[in-house]
Amino acid sequence: MSDDSGLPDGVERRTFGGRERLSTRGAQVYGEPVDADGWRAWDAGRSKLGAMLELGMDTGLVGGESVLYLGAASGTTVSHVADFAGPTYAVEFAPRPVRDLVGVAEDRDNLFPLLKDARDPESYAHVVEAGIDCLVMDVATRGQATVAVRNRQFLADDGRLLMAVKARSEDVTADPDDVFDGVVAELDSAYELLETARLDRFHADHLGIVARPK
Repeated sequence: MSDDSGLPDGVERRTFGGRERLSTRGAQVYGEPVDADGWRAWDAGRSKLGAMLELGMDTGLVGGESVLYLGAASGTTVSHVADFAGPTYAVEFAPRPVRDLVGVAEDRDNLFPLLKDARDPESYAHVVEAGIDCLVMDVATRGQATVAVRNRQFLADDGRLLMAVKARSEDVTADPDDVFDGVVAELDSAYELLETARLDRFHADHLGIVARPK
């Protein structure tokens, strides 16, 4: 790791507008502030992984790892990931955000957008390499744990799952704590949980999860 902050190499805390924020070095994507040295602020309020890092969760990220990112949307978070990671496969189901994602990838040779459904990993198994270091999940759909279990096949034995669970995507009427308990119970079939934390400071009714394959 780059220092004692728990941040991976390629992620730094830098000052923007008088406030210290996470940042990575790369081309601007979503109007975020960029300093004179090319470091761009990582907005944790728009990024669940950014929130997990801001809250001090032990993600296991060191920089340079291979990543499979599920739920990449238009590229806000995965652009930061590609700034410090190695090969980064970005899966998104909706065609419109994938068009934006392709534009983000034009400035990042290691970012590979895939117009695929994360619920059907066999549809991209021929593209994504085996033994991925990190599976990042931000999929706003019912059955989030099922998606994580199905995509376990891509992870190295010592890899990490970094997952943001959106309670309202599972059941808009249920108590979020009950939803999170159900997701954690289902993950137990394929993963060993290392850490969980509520992300409410940045994202209401979300749970951050760090886990490794069983």
